[in-house]
Amino acid sequence: MIRPSAVSALRSARPSGLAGVCGSCLALLALAQPLLPPPARAQAAPQTVQPAGTDLNLSAVKTLLSRGDAAVASGNLAEGRRLYDLARDASRRLLGFYRDLSGSFRGLDARIPREMDDKGREALTLLAESNLRLAALFRRQNQPEVAIPLLVEVVKIMTPTNEAGRKAYQQLVELGFVITPYNAPGSAAGG
Repeated sequence: MIRPSAVSALRSARPSGLAGVCGSCLALLALAQPLLPPPARAQAAPQTVQPAGTDLNLSAVKTLLSRGDAAVASGNLAEGRRLYDLARDASRRLLGFYRDLSGSFRGLDARIPREMDDKGREALTLLAESNLRLAALFRRQNQPEVAIPLLVEVVKIMTPTNEAGRKAYQQLVELGFVITPYNAPGSAAGG
């Protein structure tokens, strides 16, 4: 903030020639200096920033699943469903973000798409786990019509060759939605 005494001093000063004009300009710049933002400083090394209170990361999804498990184990099925739904939504959002970032950096820096693809696979696994837990909860509440779409999605995103996909398909057989069991090659337990 410009002090009133400094402004009156500038008004009363009479510049003499070019030196006086430059002196007045320098005085104005000196007064305005506190108003300018400080210059940006380069950082020595990149930092991993985790915003406080954010729930948009893989560990937060795992925490939601654990809290949901605890709620279901204590008999609070409504809270378990809410937490599993939150984990499912967060997994989907993370998956989309990781895919977008991976695509944006393809051909520019191979490390970033590789990292985003790894995180995307983990988010996909967490999405499948969320769906399986929700489906089990709905089966427990005798609501197979709500469990079936979740199980079909697990088979779709994880494929029947993956353990989660096989579990989901087996549950579809148990519900009578499909009849033909799937015997995975090399698996000891048949459909």
